[in-house]
Amino acid sequence: MFIVNVEGAIKKGDRWLVIERSRQEEHAGGLLSLVGGKVEQEGNTTAILERTLRREIEEEVGVQINNMTYIHSTSFVTAHGIHVVNVVFLCEYESGEARPVSLEEVAHVYWLTTEEILQHPQAPSYLKESIEHAEAKGGWSFENNLSC
Repeated sequence: MFIVNVEGAIKKGDRWLVIERSRQEEHAGGLLSLVGGKVEQEGNTTAILERTLRREIEEEVGVQINNMTYIHSTSFVTAHGIHVVNVVFLCEYESGEARPVSLEEVAHVYWLTTEEILQHPQAPSYLKESIEHAEAKGGWSFENNLSC
């Protein structure tokens, strides 16, 4: 049995929205990450991944997104032996000021360039891989939304 997790690669101008996960987090505490979270059971439904991603991003960092495009998926096993499927989407930034809304989950919010992420000592390899995949998909750039 898997837990399903979704993450959003959100780009504004030439920078990606990344968070530093709270050290209280069970998985990857203190490391950089894309924003996202676990899919909850909803019974028979459609667009559950997209709805979950919108909700998680707004709850964690106060940003609204749209135009989600699948990037890639991975699987991993947490330190506690929990199997996770992680699905990453490229997302268009719509509105909102990125800030740590859920302090239990998010310690800091950053807008970083691809190069800054790839060189960052707190950026795990799976974050770097997701950013590289997002760049390969074309990584949207919205020049009219440059204010952070």
